[in-house]
Amino acid sequence: MSKLGRHEFEELYRSESRKVLATLVRLLGDFDLAEEAMQEAFTVAWDSWAESGAPRNPSSWLISTGRFKAIDKLRRHQRFRALEPALAEKWEEIQQQNSATAAHQVQDDRLRLIFTCCHPAIDPKVQVPLTLREVCGLSTGEIARAFLTGHTAMAQRIVRGKAKIRDAGIPFVVPDLQELPQRLDAVLSVIYLVFNEGYSATSGQTPLRNSLSEEAIRLARLLHELLPEPEVKGLLALMLLHQSRCEARLDSADDIVLLKDQDRSLWDRALIQEGDSLLREALKSGRFGFYTLQAAISAVHALSPSAGETDWAEILALYNLLARIDPNPVISLNRAVAVSMLQGPEAALSIVEGLLAEGHLQDYAAAHAARGEWLFQLDRRRQAHQAFQAAQSLGSCNSEKRFFQKKAEECRKAGGSFDLMTKETRK
Repeated sequence: MSKLGRHEFEELYRSESRKVLATLVRLLGDFDLAEEAMQEAFTVAWDSWAESGAPRNPSSWLISTGRFKAIDKLRRHQRFRALEPALAEKWEEIQQQNSATAAHQVQDDRLRLIFTCCHPAIDPKVQVPLTLREVCGLSTGEIARAFLTGHTAMAQRIVRGKAKIRDAGIPFVVPDLQELPQRLDAVLSVIYLVFNEGYSATSGQTPLRNSLSEEAIRLARLLHELLPEPEVKGLLALMLLHQSRCEARLDSADDIVLLKDQDRSLWDRALIQEGDSLLREALKSGRFGFYTLQAAISAVHALSPSAGETDWAEILALYNLLARIDPNPVISLNRAVAVSMLQGPEAALSIVEGLLAEGHLQDYAAAHAARGEWLFQLDRRRQAHQAFQAAQSLGSCNSEKRFFQKKAEECRKAGGSFDLMTKETRK
Protein backbone atom coordinates (compact mmCIF):
# COMPACT_ATOMS: atom_id res chain seq x y z
CA MET A 1 0.00 0.00 0.00
CA SER A 2 1.19 3.51 -0.78
CA LYS A 3 1.74 6.19 1.84
CA LEU A 4 -1.29 8.21 2.89
CA GLY A 5 -0.93 12.00 2.58
CA ARG A 6 -2.59 14.55 4.84
CA HIS A 7 -5.18 15.51 2.22
CA GLU A 8 -6.19 11.86 1.69
CA PHE A 9 -6.32 11.32 5.45
CA GLU A 10 -8.57 14.34 5.95
CA GLU A 11 -10.89 13.10 3.22
CA LEU A 12 -10.99 9.71 4.89
CA TYR A 13 -11.80 11.35 8.22
CA ARG A 14 -14.70 13.24 6.64
CA SER A 15 -16.09 10.11 5.03
CA GLU A 16 -15.58 7.62 7.86
CA SER A 17 -15.60 9.46 11.20
CA ARG A 18 -19.36 9.58 11.73
CA LYS A 19 -19.75 5.91 10.78
CA VAL A 20 -17.06 5.00 13.28
CA LEU A 21 -18.54 7.21 16.00
CA ALA A 22 -22.06 5.83 15.54
CA THR A 23 -20.86 2.24 15.90
CA LEU A 24 -18.67 3.06 18.89
CA VAL A 25 -21.61 4.79 20.57
CA ARG A 26 -23.67 1.63 20.10
CA LEU A 27 -20.88 -0.62 21.34
CA LEU A 28 -19.86 1.50 24.31
CA GLY A 29 -23.17 3.11 25.23
CA ASP A 30 -21.56 6.46 26.01
CA PHE A 31 -21.19 9.49 23.71
CA ASP A 32 -18.16 11.01 25.40
CA LEU A 33 -16.28 7.73 25.68
CA ALA A 34 -17.06 6.93 22.04
CA GLU A 35 -15.93 10.39 20.88
CA GLU A 36 -12.64 10.09 22.75
CA ALA A 37 -12.08 6.56 21.46
CA MET A 38 -12.74 7.66 17.87
CA GLN A 39 -10.27 10.53 18.12
CA GLU A 40 -7.62 8.24 19.59
CA ALA A 41 -8.23 5.71 16.82
CA PHE A 42 -7.70 8.34 14.14
CA THR A 43 -4.54 9.54 15.89
CA VAL A 44 -3.15 6.00 15.83
CA ALA A 45 -4.31 5.63 12.22
CA TRP A 46 -2.41 8.75 11.13
CA ASP A 47 0.80 7.50 12.73
CA SER A 48 0.37 4.10 11.07
CA TRP A 49 -1.18 4.86 7.70
CA ALA A 50 1.09 7.77 6.83
CA GLU A 51 3.76 5.15 6.09
CA SER A 52 1.85 1.96 5.31
CA GLY A 53 -1.30 3.34 3.69
CA ALA A 54 -4.91 2.78 4.73
CA PRO A 55 -6.20 -0.80 5.14
CA ARG A 56 -8.80 -2.22 2.79
CA ASN A 57 -11.60 -1.58 5.30
CA PRO A 58 -10.56 1.53 7.23
CA SER A 59 -13.80 1.90 9.21
CA SER A 60 -13.52 -1.62 10.66
CA TRP A 61 -9.89 -0.95 11.59
CA LEU A 62 -10.87 2.31 13.28
CA ILE A 63 -13.81 0.76 15.13
CA SER A 64 -11.63 -2.06 16.41
CA THR A 65 -8.86 0.32 17.46
CA GLY A 66 -11.31 2.71 19.09
CA ARG A 67 -12.99 -0.11 20.97
CA PHE A 68 -9.72 -1.31 22.43
CA LYS A 69 -8.71 2.23 23.35
CA ALA A 70 -12.01 2.59 25.21
CA ILE A 71 -11.50 -0.72 26.99
CA ASP A 72 -8.04 0.40 28.09
CA LYS A 73 -9.55 3.60 29.43
CA LEU A 74 -12.24 1.69 31.32
CA ARG A 75 -9.67 -0.66 32.77
CA ARG A 76 -7.60 2.26 34.00
CA HIS A 77 -10.67 3.62 35.73
CA GLN A 78 -11.41 0.21 37.31
CA ARG A 79 -14.72 -0.01 35.52
CA PHE A 80 -13.69 -2.60 33.00
CA ARG A 81 -14.35 -5.73 35.06
CA ALA A 82 -18.04 -4.93 35.43
CA LEU A 83 -18.53 -3.78 31.83
CA GLU A 84 -16.37 -6.32 29.97
CA PRO A 85 -19.08 -8.97 29.41
CA ALA A 86 -21.51 -6.44 27.94
CA LEU A 87 -18.83 -4.97 25.67
CA ALA A 88 -17.82 -8.42 24.47
CA GLU A 89 -21.41 -9.35 23.72
CA LYS A 90 -21.94 -6.15 21.73
CA TRP A 91 -18.75 -6.70 19.78
CA GLU A 92 -19.97 -10.15 18.74
CA GLU A 93 -23.22 -8.56 17.62
CA ILE A 94 -21.52 -6.29 15.10
CA GLN A 95 -19.75 -9.27 13.53
CA GLN A 96 -23.01 -11.07 12.78
CA GLN A 97 -24.35 -11.16 9.25
CA ASN A 98 -26.96 -8.51 8.46
CA SER A 99 -29.14 -11.13 6.85
CA ALA A 100 -29.67 -12.75 10.24
CA THR A 101 -31.80 -9.84 11.38
CA ALA A 102 -35.51 -9.38 10.84
CA ALA A 103 -36.62 -7.81 7.57
CA HIS A 104 -37.78 -4.59 9.23
CA GLN A 105 -34.45 -3.96 10.96
CA VAL A 106 -31.87 -1.64 9.44
CA GLN A 107 -28.22 -2.53 10.01
CA ASP A 108 -26.96 1.00 9.91
CA ASP A 109 -25.59 2.51 13.08
CA ARG A 110 -26.11 6.10 11.99
CA LEU A 111 -29.81 5.53 11.42
CA ARG A 112 -29.98 3.69 14.76
CA LEU A 113 -28.26 6.63 16.43
CA ILE A 114 -30.71 9.09 14.84
CA PHE A 115 -33.62 7.23 16.44
CA THR A 116 -31.79 7.23 19.76
CA CYS A 117 -31.31 10.99 19.63
CA CYS A 118 -34.97 11.39 18.66
CA HIS A 119 -36.30 9.34 21.57
CA PRO A 120 -39.52 10.79 23.06
CA ALA A 121 -37.79 11.19 26.44
CA ILE A 122 -35.54 13.86 24.92
CA ASP A 123 -36.81 17.44 24.60
CA PRO A 124 -37.91 17.98 20.96
CA LYS A 125 -35.85 21.19 20.90
CA VAL A 126 -32.79 19.07 21.66
CA GLN A 127 -33.43 16.07 19.40
CA VAL A 128 -32.53 17.61 16.06
CA PRO A 129 -29.38 19.56 17.05
CA LEU A 130 -28.10 16.59 19.06
CA THR A 131 -28.43 14.33 16.04
CA LEU A 132 -26.86 16.85 13.69
CA ARG A 133 -23.88 17.08 16.04
CA GLU A 134 -23.38 13.43 16.91
CA VAL A 135 -24.54 11.60 13.80
CA CYS A 136 -23.53 14.01 11.07
CA GLY A 137 -20.59 15.84 12.57
CA LEU A 138 -21.87 19.39 12.08
CA SER A 139 -20.17 21.88 14.37
CA THR A 140 -22.14 23.56 17.14
CA GLY A 141 -21.76 26.86 15.26
CA GLU A 142 -23.21 25.41 12.05
CA ILE A 143 -26.17 24.00 13.94
CA ALA A 144 -26.74 27.28 15.77
CA ARG A 145 -26.85 29.15 12.45
CA ALA A 146 -29.27 26.60 10.99
CA PHE A 147 -31.60 27.22 13.94
CA LEU A 148 -31.02 30.99 13.95
CA THR A 149 -29.86 30.85 17.57
CA GLY A 150 -26.73 31.54 19.63
CA HIS A 151 -23.69 29.28 19.88
CA THR A 152 -23.74 29.01 23.69
CA ALA A 153 -27.44 28.21 23.87
CA MET A 154 -27.05 25.50 21.23
CA ALA A 155 -24.04 23.97 23.00
CA GLN A 156 -26.09 23.73 26.19
CA ARG A 157 -28.91 21.97 24.33
CA ILE A 158 -26.53 19.36 22.96
CA VAL A 159 -24.94 18.70 26.36
CA ARG A 160 -28.40 18.27 27.90
CA GLY A 161 -29.36 15.77 25.22
CA LYS A 162 -26.28 13.61 25.75
CA ALA A 163 -26.81 13.67 29.51
CA LYS A 164 -30.45 12.60 29.07
CA ILE A 165 -29.48 9.60 26.94
CA ARG A 166 -26.88 8.56 29.50
CA ASP A 167 -28.96 9.13 32.64
CA ALA A 168 -32.19 7.64 31.27
CA GLY A 169 -30.45 4.63 29.77
CA ILE A 170 -32.03 5.22 26.35
CA PRO A 171 -31.17 2.22 24.13
CA PHE A 172 -29.24 2.55 20.87
CA VAL A 173 -31.74 0.70 18.70
CA VAL A 174 -34.17 1.26 15.85
CA PRO A 175 -37.62 1.15 17.53
CA ASP A 176 -40.20 -1.51 16.82
CA LEU A 177 -42.53 -0.85 13.92
CA GLN A 178 -45.41 0.16 16.19
CA GLU A 179 -43.22 2.84 17.80
CA LEU A 180 -41.89 4.30 14.57
CA PRO A 181 -44.69 6.75 13.66
CA GLN A 182 -44.39 8.78 16.88
CA ARG A 183 -40.65 9.11 16.32
CA LEU A 184 -40.90 9.92 12.62
CA ASP A 185 -41.33 13.71 12.66
CA ALA A 186 -38.09 14.34 14.53
CA VAL A 187 -36.16 11.90 12.33
CA LEU A 188 -37.47 13.54 9.15
CA SER A 189 -36.46 16.95 10.53
CA VAL A 190 -32.96 15.70 11.20
CA ILE A 191 -32.50 14.26 7.75
CA TYR A 192 -33.89 17.40 6.11
CA LEU A 193 -31.63 19.72 8.09
CA VAL A 194 -28.61 17.59 7.20
CA PHE A 195 -29.58 17.91 3.55
CA ASN A 196 -30.04 21.66 3.88
CA GLU A 197 -26.59 22.06 5.40
CA GLY A 198 -25.18 20.24 2.38
CA TYR A 199 -27.35 22.07 -0.15
CA SER A 200 -26.98 25.57 1.36
CA ALA A 201 -24.02 25.34 3.73
CA THR A 202 -23.85 27.76 6.66
CA SER A 203 -20.07 28.12 6.34
CA GLY A 204 -17.17 27.48 3.98
CA GLN A 205 -16.14 28.59 0.52
CA THR A 206 -19.28 27.55 -1.37
CA PRO A 207 -22.90 26.77 -0.47
CA LEU A 208 -22.43 23.13 -1.50
CA ARG A 209 -21.35 20.30 0.79
CA ASN A 210 -22.37 17.36 -1.35
CA SER A 211 -21.17 14.75 1.12
CA LEU A 212 -23.85 15.91 3.58
CA SER A 213 -26.57 16.09 0.92
CA GLU A 214 -25.73 12.60 -0.27
CA GLU A 215 -25.64 11.31 3.32
CA ALA A 216 -29.10 12.73 3.96
CA ILE A 217 -30.44 11.09 0.80
CA ARG A 218 -28.84 7.78 1.80
CA LEU A 219 -30.44 7.93 5.25
CA ALA A 220 -33.81 8.82 3.70
CA ARG A 221 -33.56 5.80 1.42
CA LEU A 222 -32.89 3.57 4.44
CA LEU A 223 -35.82 5.09 6.28
CA HIS A 224 -38.03 4.60 3.22
CA GLU A 225 -37.15 0.91 3.21
CA LEU A 226 -38.02 0.72 6.91
CA LEU A 227 -41.18 2.81 6.80
CA PRO A 228 -42.51 3.76 3.32
CA GLU A 229 -44.93 6.36 4.67
CA PRO A 230 -46.13 9.20 2.40
CA GLU A 231 -44.09 11.89 4.17
CA VAL A 232 -40.96 9.75 3.97
CA LYS A 233 -41.58 9.50 0.23
CA GLY A 234 -42.22 13.24 0.14
CA LEU A 235 -38.98 14.10 1.90
CA LEU A 236 -36.92 11.79 -0.29
CA ALA A 237 -38.62 13.26 -3.38
CA LEU A 238 -37.90 16.80 -2.19
CA MET A 239 -34.20 16.10 -1.66
CA LEU A 240 -33.80 14.28 -4.96
CA LEU A 241 -35.48 17.11 -6.87
CA HIS A 242 -33.29 19.72 -5.21
CA GLN A 243 -30.14 17.64 -5.67
CA SER A 244 -30.90 17.27 -9.38
CA ARG A 245 -29.90 20.94 -9.81
CA CYS A 246 -26.58 20.59 -8.02
CA GLU A 247 -24.30 20.78 -11.06
CA ALA A 248 -25.93 23.98 -12.32
CA ARG A 249 -25.97 26.01 -9.10
CA LEU A 250 -22.39 27.33 -9.30
CA ASP A 251 -20.32 28.53 -12.24
CA SER A 252 -16.67 27.72 -12.90
CA ALA A 253 -15.61 30.40 -10.41
CA ASP A 254 -17.87 28.94 -7.69
CA ASP A 255 -20.20 31.93 -7.99
CA ILE A 256 -23.92 31.40 -7.45
CA VAL A 257 -26.11 30.93 -10.54
CA LEU A 258 -29.73 31.93 -10.01
CA LEU A 259 -32.40 29.34 -10.66
CA LYS A 260 -33.75 31.29 -13.62
CA ASP A 261 -30.28 31.43 -15.19
CA GLN A 262 -29.24 27.82 -14.65
CA ASP A 263 -28.38 25.61 -17.60
CA ARG A 264 -31.20 23.09 -17.35
CA SER A 265 -29.32 20.61 -19.51
CA LEU A 266 -27.06 20.11 -16.47
CA TRP A 267 -29.97 19.05 -14.29
CA ASP A 268 -29.93 15.34 -13.46
CA ARG A 269 -32.97 13.92 -15.22
CA ALA A 270 -32.70 10.54 -13.47
CA LEU A 271 -33.01 12.21 -10.06
CA ILE A 272 -35.92 14.33 -11.33
CA GLN A 273 -37.71 11.24 -12.62
CA GLU A 274 -37.17 9.34 -9.37
CA GLY A 275 -38.24 12.31 -7.27
CA ASP A 276 -41.36 12.90 -9.37
CA SER A 277 -42.34 9.24 -9.10
CA LEU A 278 -42.02 9.29 -5.31
CA LEU A 279 -43.96 12.55 -5.18
CA ARG A 280 -46.84 11.06 -7.15
CA GLU A 281 -46.96 8.08 -4.80
CA ALA A 282 -47.09 10.38 -1.78
CA LEU A 283 -49.80 12.60 -3.29
CA LYS A 284 -51.87 9.59 -4.30
CA SER A 285 -52.05 8.48 -0.67
CA GLY A 286 -53.92 11.62 0.40
CA ARG A 287 -51.97 11.55 3.69
CA PHE A 288 -49.17 13.93 2.79
CA GLY A 289 -47.91 17.03 4.55
CA PHE A 290 -45.07 19.56 4.81
CA TYR A 291 -42.34 17.72 2.90
CA THR A 292 -44.58 16.44 0.13
CA LEU A 293 -45.95 19.94 -0.55
CA GLN A 294 -42.42 21.32 -0.74
CA ALA A 295 -41.51 18.50 -3.11
CA ALA A 296 -44.49 19.47 -5.27
CA ILE A 297 -43.15 23.04 -5.47
CA SER A 298 -39.70 21.77 -6.41
CA ALA A 299 -41.26 19.53 -9.05
CA VAL A 300 -42.94 22.51 -10.72
CA HIS A 301 -39.50 24.04 -11.23
CA ALA A 302 -37.85 20.75 -12.19
CA LEU A 303 -40.46 19.88 -14.82
CA SER A 304 -40.72 23.37 -16.37
CA PRO A 305 -38.97 23.47 -19.77
CA SER A 306 -37.68 26.96 -19.01
CA ALA A 307 -37.79 29.60 -16.29
CA GLY A 308 -40.28 31.62 -18.32
CA GLU A 309 -42.70 28.70 -18.46
CA THR A 310 -42.79 28.19 -14.69
CA ASP A 311 -46.33 27.92 -13.36
CA TRP A 312 -46.13 30.50 -10.58
CA ALA A 313 -49.87 30.30 -9.90
CA GLU A 314 -49.50 26.64 -8.98
CA ILE A 315 -46.48 27.44 -6.83
CA LEU A 316 -48.40 30.15 -4.97
CA ALA A 317 -51.32 27.77 -4.39
CA LEU A 318 -48.92 25.20 -2.93
CA TYR A 319 -47.32 27.81 -0.67
CA ASN A 320 -50.77 28.83 0.53
CA LEU A 321 -51.34 25.22 1.61
CA LEU A 322 -47.90 25.08 3.23
CA ALA A 323 -48.60 28.24 5.19
CA ARG A 324 -51.66 26.59 6.70
CA ILE A 325 -49.71 23.49 7.73
CA ASP A 326 -46.64 25.31 9.02
CA PRO A 327 -47.05 29.10 9.18
CA ASN A 328 -43.37 29.90 9.74
CA PRO A 329 -41.53 33.03 8.52
CA VAL A 330 -39.32 31.24 5.97
CA ILE A 331 -42.37 29.76 4.26
CA SER A 332 -43.90 33.24 4.21
CA LEU A 333 -40.74 34.63 2.61
CA ASN A 334 -40.70 31.97 -0.08
CA ARG A 335 -44.40 32.51 -0.69
CA ALA A 336 -43.61 36.20 -1.23
CA VAL A 337 -41.40 35.22 -4.19
CA ALA A 338 -44.39 33.63 -5.90
CA VAL A 339 -46.48 36.69 -5.02
CA SER A 340 -43.89 38.94 -6.66
CA MET A 341 -44.06 36.96 -9.89
CA LEU A 342 -47.84 37.21 -10.04
CA GLN A 343 -48.68 40.52 -8.34
CA GLY A 344 -45.47 42.51 -8.62
CA PRO A 345 -42.69 43.67 -6.29
CA GLU A 346 -44.76 46.02 -4.14
CA ALA A 347 -47.01 43.21 -2.87
CA ALA A 348 -44.00 41.02 -2.14
CA LEU A 349 -42.10 43.84 -0.43
CA SER A 350 -45.04 44.42 1.88
CA ILE A 351 -44.83 40.79 3.03
CA VAL A 352 -41.09 40.75 3.74
CA GLU A 353 -41.11 44.13 5.46
CA GLY A 354 -43.98 42.92 7.62
CA LEU A 355 -41.95 39.87 8.63
CA LEU A 356 -38.91 41.98 9.50
CA ALA A 357 -41.01 44.49 11.43
CA GLU A 358 -42.40 41.67 13.54
CA GLY A 359 -38.86 40.65 14.43
CA HIS A 360 -38.72 37.60 12.15
CA LEU A 361 -35.74 36.73 9.91
CA GLN A 362 -33.60 39.67 11.07
CA ASP A 363 -30.55 37.40 10.91
CA TYR A 364 -31.60 35.63 7.70
CA ALA A 365 -29.60 36.86 4.72
CA ALA A 366 -32.18 35.77 2.13
CA ALA A 367 -34.85 37.99 3.68
CA HIS A 368 -32.72 41.12 3.31
CA ALA A 369 -31.66 40.06 -0.19
CA ALA A 370 -35.25 39.56 -1.29
CA ARG A 371 -36.15 42.96 0.15
CA GLY A 372 -33.22 44.46 -1.76
CA GLU A 373 -34.40 42.95 -5.02
CA TRP A 374 -37.93 44.26 -4.71
CA LEU A 375 -36.73 47.69 -3.59
CA PHE A 376 -34.50 47.82 -6.65
CA GLN A 377 -37.38 46.92 -8.95
CA LEU A 378 -39.33 49.80 -7.40
CA ASP A 379 -36.38 52.11 -8.15
CA ARG A 380 -35.60 52.66 -4.47
CA ARG A 381 -31.91 52.04 -5.02
CA ARG A 382 -30.39 53.52 -1.91
CA GLN A 383 -32.58 51.32 0.28
CA ALA A 384 -31.89 48.37 -1.99
CA HIS A 385 -28.14 48.93 -1.60
CA GLN A 386 -28.50 48.94 2.19
CA ALA A 387 -30.58 45.78 2.10
CA PHE A 388 -27.96 43.95 0.04
CA GLN A 389 -25.23 45.15 2.37
CA ALA A 390 -27.19 43.67 5.26
CA ALA A 391 -27.53 40.41 3.34
CA GLN A 392 -23.80 40.40 2.58
CA SER A 393 -22.94 40.82 6.26
CA LEU A 394 -25.19 37.87 7.12
CA GLY A 395 -24.12 35.64 4.22
CA SER A 396 -23.01 32.20 5.32
CA CYS A 397 -20.43 31.07 2.77
CA ASN A 398 -17.96 33.00 0.63
CA SER A 399 -19.89 32.43 -2.60
CA GLU A 400 -23.02 33.89 -1.06
CA LYS A 401 -21.18 36.89 0.38
CA ARG A 402 -19.65 37.63 -3.06
CA PHE A 403 -23.08 37.33 -4.66
CA PHE A 404 -24.70 39.84 -2.31
CA GLN A 405 -21.73 42.19 -2.57
CA LYS A 406 -22.09 42.26 -6.36
CA LYS A 407 -25.77 43.03 -6.04
CA ALA A 408 -25.06 45.87 -3.64
CA GLU A 409 -22.58 47.33 -6.13
CA GLU A 410 -25.08 47.02 -8.98
CA CYS A 411 -27.53 49.13 -7.00
CA ARG A 412 -25.13 52.03 -7.46
CA LYS A 413 -24.95 51.68 -11.23
CA ALA A 414 -27.53 53.50 -13.29
CA GLY A 415 -29.65 51.18 -15.39
CA GLY A 416 -28.12 47.98 -14.07
CA SER A 417 -31.01 45.58 -13.58
CA PHE A 418 -30.78 42.26 -11.84
CA ASP A 419 -33.03 39.57 -10.46
CA LEU A 420 -32.68 37.80 -7.12
CA MET A 421 -36.16 36.47 -6.80
CA THR A 422 -35.40 32.92 -7.84
CA LYS A 423 -32.31 32.41 -5.71
CA GLU A 424 -32.79 29.04 -4.08
CA THR A 425 -33.33 29.61 -0.37
CA ARG A 426 -33.65 27.14 2.44
CA LYS A 427 -37.28 26.09 2.73
